Amino acid sequence: MEATAGMVAGSHKRHELVRIRNDSDTAPKPLKNLDGQICQICGDTVGLTATGDVFVACNECAFPVCRPCYEYERKDGNQCCPQCKSRYKRHKGSPRVEGDDDEDSVDDLENEFDYDQGRTKRRAQWDEEADLSSSSRHGQQPIPFLTNGHSMSGEIPSVTSDTQSIRTTSGPLGPSEKVHSLSCIDPRQPVPVRIVDPSKDLNSYGLGNVDWKERVESWKLKQEKNVVHINNGRYSEGKGDIEGTGSNGEELQMVDDARQPLNRVVPISSSQLTPYRVVIILRLIILGFFLQYRVTHPVKDAYPLWLTSVICEIWFAFSWLLDQFPKWSPINRETYLDRLALRYDRDGEPSQLAPVDIFVSTVDPLKEPPLITANTVLSILAVDYPVDKVSCYVSDDGSAMLTFEALSETAEFAKKWVPFCKKHNIEPRAPEFYFAQKIDYLKDKIQPSFVKERRAMKREYEEFKIRINALVAKAQKTPEEGWTMQDGTAWPGNNPRDHPGMIQVFLGHSGGLDTDGNELPRLVYVSREKRPGFQHHKKAGAMNALIRVSAVLTNGAYLLNVDCDHYFNNSKALKEAMCFLMDPVLGKKTCYVQFPQRFDGIDLHDRYANRNIVFFDINMKGQDGIQGPVYVGTGCCFNRQALYGYDPVLTAEDLEPNIIVKSCWGSRKKGKGRNKKYIDNKNRAMRRTESSIPIFNVEDIEEGVEGYDEERSLLMSQKSLEKRFGQSTVFISATFMEQGGVPPSTNPATLLKEAIHVISCGYEDKTEWGKEIGWIYGSVTEDILTGFKMHARGWISIYCMPPRPAFKGSAPINLSDRLNQVLRWALGSIEIFLSRHCPLWYGYNGRLKLLQRIAYINTIVYPLTSLPLLAYCILPAFCLLTNKFIIPEISNFASMWFILLFVSIFTTSILELRWSGVSIEDWWRNEQFWVIGGTSAHLFAVFQGLLKVLAGIDTNFTVTSKASDEDGEFAELYVFKWTSLLIPPTTVLIVNLIGIVAGVSYAINSGYQSWGPLFGKLFFAIWVIAHLYPFLKGLLGRQNRTPTIVIVWSILLASIFSLLWVRIDPFTSGVSKAANGQCGINC
Repeated sequence: MEATAGMVAGSHKRHELVRIRNDSDTAPKPLKNLDGQICQICGDTVGLTATGDVFVACNECAFPVCRPCYEYERKDGNQCCPQCKSRYKRHKGSPRVEGDDDEDSVDDLENEFDYDQGRTKRRAQWDEEADLSSSSRHGQQPIPFLTNGHSMSGEIPSVTSDTQSIRTTSGPLGPSEKVHSLSCIDPRQPVPVRIVDPSKDLNSYGLGNVDWKERVESWKLKQEKNVVHINNGRYSEGKGDIEGTGSNGEELQMVDDARQPLNRVVPISSSQLTPYRVVIILRLIILGFFLQYRVTHPVKDAYPLWLTSVICEIWFAFSWLLDQFPKWSPINRETYLDRLALRYDRDGEPSQLAPVDIFVSTVDPLKEPPLITANTVLSILAVDYPVDKVSCYVSDDGSAMLTFEALSETAEFAKKWVPFCKKHNIEPRAPEFYFAQKIDYLKDKIQPSFVKERRAMKREYEEFKIRINALVAKAQKTPEEGWTMQDGTAWPGNNPRDHPGMIQVFLGHSGGLDTDGNELPRLVYVSREKRPGFQHHKKAGAMNALIRVSAVLTNGAYLLNVDCDHYFNNSKALKEAMCFLMDPVLGKKTCYVQFPQRFDGIDLHDRYANRNIVFFDINMKGQDGIQGPVYVGTGCCFNRQALYGYDPVLTAEDLEPNIIVKSCWGSRKKGKGRNKKYIDNKNRAMRRTESSIPIFNVEDIEEGVEGYDEERSLLMSQKSLEKRFGQSTVFISATFMEQGGVPPSTNPATLLKEAIHVISCGYEDKTEWGKEIGWIYGSVTEDILTGFKMHARGWISIYCMPPRPAFKGSAPINLSDRLNQVLRWALGSIEIFLSRHCPLWYGYNGRLKLLQRIAYINTIVYPLTSLPLLAYCILPAFCLLTNKFIIPEISNFASMWFILLFVSIFTTSILELRWSGVSIEDWWRNEQFWVIGGTSAHLFAVFQGLLKVLAGIDTNFTVTSKASDEDGEFAELYVFKWTSLLIPPTTVLIVNLIGIVAGVSYAINSGYQSWGPLFGKLFFAIWVIAHLYPFLKGLLGRQNRTPTIVIVWSILLASIFSLLWVRIDPFTSGVSKAANGQCGINC
């Protein structure tokens, strides 16, 4: 669908399809010509065979070498490929050398020099193998193409899964006789051998040329030096520490940077990690002795307090284990963007980088300002990636005309902003944040016109902001007759709960060029159909609609989703992700690459731990050393095949039975016997097609696959496909195109109809969407559930932390807003805990590693810690009010365990901060908010989750008051908004303050001997108040304006608890009470 086609709105079930503001269509761009290959040894052209095919010397890796260098290497060199070190096999027509007799292949001596007959046989072989898409696993019956033999669109060329090389139907793979030489050859493709005419003068091949001999000798010396280096190294077998990359992550040097790995694992220094692990084990031992002492030494005169404290401490120990052991093997990763460019994005050649579809989700433009969404979209359009490989889809789940008009203005401004960003290479490429930087913007800028152009662009952006602000002001009051578009047409989404699906392509496909006349990335507005009576599943449903509509229109091999307030802070973020996803081996089993979240606009001291530094810089690194980080909902680049519910392509080692020892500490040696389940899993993985050409024809899908009896074990029937993916033949066909792309001959009208069809409200009925495919339904935190399902199928994920943060967003710095955000996260965890997808019992038949399962268990049970935490925070006040304590008088030996426990906790934290680089201030803020959130949001989430799941009662704790109009950079930090979440921690604060006053008063009245026991109780109470100090500051605000309702409720509850406790006085015996009663007023 072109950008000039106007908006399309319609409903599949109502058979409606309306095109608004229709313009002329634009024909698709033709496929670009591909340049020839260059020999990596002598620099000459590789050349073609007699049949016009590209000469390939090595059938294993297809390293570009011309025929003369190949002959020289076999005769006088080491007879091995410079890249993969496999021995060169003799091609027909080549003279025999020592070692050829060991090969299993049989020479065709009669036809070795018969060019006519050889050409005929090879042409037949190409025709047969092309139909099979170069994979013998499809069986012997030729399978029709989805595209009916047509070439793929030049907008998004198809690439293979190993080398991502461009596929073309010209030459032996198609009807054309003209051959486009490929810039990179997939080693799994059927490779035609080149025949050299012995009657031809060998000088024509360069064998008599002095310059050629000097280049060969120079290369030979360099190659021998490299071989010696590899043989002397400890990785002589080519197996390294990195998962599947063949790199040891150290000083292994290769001759050509283009052949070196695109990434490597950077292990944490042993001097930092070994002491950390030792202290963890010591802390575990000390904790065991501590709990043993606490259980075996009850406090008889304060038994309820003692029992409560012991139960809480046991739960805290269990919670610590869940949090600690997934951090046992943290790692860092490093990417090589220069090598990615050498391999897939060379200057002067067609880019072979994979196409990416980027999703931006928004709902309410009044809560999510359109200017922020516009900045996110502008940063996407200006990303450092081939423009024909980037498509941006904006999901408007609120069907707001304000979002549509703001996006239209954004598309116009992008025509000026994008060329400015790329010309001057500025960062970040979101104009609001670029112009707000307080840095020297002239640093590293050498073009004289930069200052003038920057001033002009800033003026353009300010005018753009005025236009957006005018749209927002206009949208504050909705007309009685509803919104009307500029051409007089009624806005189809006037009713956000009952409207047709809407699609508008603003940019891309020659629909709009920038000011320099260059193509811009595709920009598409999507609002899925909504009707009463249908379950739409909020954000997860919107993302699944984007998966389908993007598959129909552009079908990028990879997807990246960001929230509307998360802009690209690093224009090379997509290339960072491709260093993992396009890795020939690692990319086959990587479901997504997760980037850390970084935030703008946070106060200097990060009062409420909005940055989540401890989670993103410690926990996520630890999970990356197991099976990968959890999906956090934004800033994540997905493999589309993983979202379709397919299994990864696993190695034999990956397919071994899921042994606990292997899950925890690494792989074990393979035994001779393998169980049947392992064999079945391996066979299923090997049957997965790796072809970039789909294995279904649209007509064949419509008619069924009854004609393919031999492939029934591999190909799903039409009925099962529709049950899995829905009733769209175009979308089903797109799911088999692993490397993306759409047929160039596709009728635009058909695409429009199918795009509207796949976003219809009833499309997912009786399918596996939300169950096994796409974003998984069943929780408000669909991100955790979606990542968990992928890991359970055996996929791995990658945590990518580039030096410059890839994405930045905004976070709520206000206390009430922050607590409501944490409430939603905790509620989602409780929903998962009470569902069938709970990691405690789900996925044991899959490939989920033990420590990864523990990490997921920790993400769903942490809200339950609020119950013992609340009790533990109230205990100090009760101890002070009753003059009792939870610990009996202890001996010197017993006190040693208490001291060692505190020392081990402190030491573990210090060593953790040491290897992670997190500051002690960030760690302390995280500890404080753990107590604040645990006594408020997490507590409410537990009860709300139980009511929602067990009783079906959906209770929302939302902010009811609006922010004030205070001025200042962090004015929102001091604004108070009433919410029920504030009551429990306020009560805890007041109770402990009352307890301190009561305890000190009792000590003053009792004499000197009572001060000793008082210090332990005071330390306990002050520990609670210190953790709640940011909450106390949030209550007081800038001008100490705490609402009366909070003070009244908190004092009332604190007084009731205190008076009730004193009245009951459960720790005083009946005899004592009677004695006290007889004493009278004069005693």
